Amino acid sequence: MTYRFTASRRTALLATTALLTAAALPQVASAQAYPTKSITIVVPFSAGGTTDILARIMGQYLSTELGQPVVIDNRGGAGGNVGAQMVARAAPDGYTLLMGTVGTHAINASLYKNLPYNHVKDFAPLSRVAMVPNLLVAHPSQPFRSVKELVAYAKANPGKINYASSGSGTSIHLSAEMFKSMAQVFMVHIPYRGSAPALADLLGGQTAIMFDNMPSVLPHVKAGKLIPLAVTTAQRSPELPNVPTVAEAGVPGYEATSWFGLFAPAGTPAPVVQKLNATIVKALNDPAVKQRIAEQGATPSPETPEQFAAFITQETAKWAEVVKASGASVN
Repeated sequence: MTYRFTASRRTALLATTALLTAAALPQVASAQAYPTKSITIVVPFSAGGTTDILARIMGQYLSTELGQPVVIDNRGGAGGNVGAQMVARAAPDGYTLLMGTVGTHAINASLYKNLPYNHVKDFAPLSRVAMVPNLLVAHPSQPFRSVKELVAYAKANPGKINYASSGSGTSIHLSAEMFKSMAQVFMVHIPYRGSAPALADLLGGQTAIMFDNMPSVLPHVKAGKLIPLAVTTAQRSPELPNVPTVAEAGVPGYEATSWFGLFAPAGTPAPVVQKLNATIVKALNDPAVKQRIAEQGATPSPETPEQFAAFITQETAKWAEVVKASGASVN
């Protein structure tokens, strides 16, 4: 079939093209100028935890690279939902970002019956930042020094061991719930509003054990204040090569990994998303930043927004099975 364009049709086509180009120009100009003021990274947990540590590492680099201050705003509560909801409702202009986690963007979708945001539709994924193993640690006053001893003690004393977590439904909580199920032991859950206060009570001996993200707990292990029993990943951590995995230590098949990533609100202009992604990826490939993240026991994980979105879909399905098996639920 042959199409013939009349002069009027060509004129209309050119006019439409001009309008579309003109409409795109403000976004392009905005991205070129972005940022013109300070950027806020909302951390949906208290200060001092792994989410906070990684946000501050990234914030420092982004501030230097983008030439504007980056403010860290800790908004803990409801397993990360308070901070995540805040960003979901923020103006989609690239000035309010979220350091999201496996909790806010995978686990909570199945765990909470009334999640106050849609973890897919309400956010623009920027990039994953890091993969982080959890570490099972015990207070030195406890009568066990290995996973096998812990399991034996828990079976002989059901309900006597309590474990701290950064909040109901977090990866730290579910790592322990998975352990309880697979090891067939009963332990009492003590939830906190973030990793830092949970860790403080563990260090003080108010709780017995904790599955915590390695960046938060590693300094206390190295200082001899906590006893490392096992890492939750399939392989041992280079930071603690003598510490076995949970699977090696007596619970075959056990594996749990936490991850962290940066998000903008849905509707953020594509050029701004692209600029932020490029800056984040550059940061995660910077030798100094990579070293700082590795020193926390974490692995830098730069990727495109599309790759991050696909990863979130996979993680949502994976953790839905874990939540179902654990029987955990939050109203």
